[in-house]
Amino acid sequence: MNGFSPVAFYFQLSFNHSIGKEEALFREISGLTMEMGVEEIIEDSENNFRHRLHTSTKYSNLVLKNGLASKESEVVVWCMNTFNGNPEDSIKKKNIVVKLLETDGIPLKSWIFSDAYPVKWAVSDLDSDNKIIIEALEFAYSNFK
Repeated sequence: MNGFSPVAFYFQLSFNHSIGKEEALFREISGLTMEMGVEEIIEDSENNFRHRLHTSTKYSNLVLKNGLASKESEVVVWCMNTFNGNPEDSIKKKNIVVKLLETDGIPLKSWIFSDAYPVKWAVSDLDSDNKIIIEALEFAYSNFK
């Protein structure tokens, strides 16, 4: 990255198996946070010493905002099936890839989110090119790297 931040950039959301295929584009991303749980154990009955041990790692939800996608894209179809599907059907988890791209499409950074599934989305109407404007799309996931 030459040590310089790009002047303009955007994010591309795709699936692990669809390398190079544009799925959805977003202007904003948040939720790349991890938090380690801590448990305190008292060593003696006088409460003079406490051990602090780590428990599990918690991840916040991934939130993508100000997006655009084709109504036939795999991302949109997956979200529609998740939110409009039969409650008895299990939620389909997928590995998703989010890439930070410069305005000319050159990738600067990427993240892989494992076992992700959509938990919230807000969309606008279709535009004239049969695209869906996604105001916000939120995923729960197991981990990221």
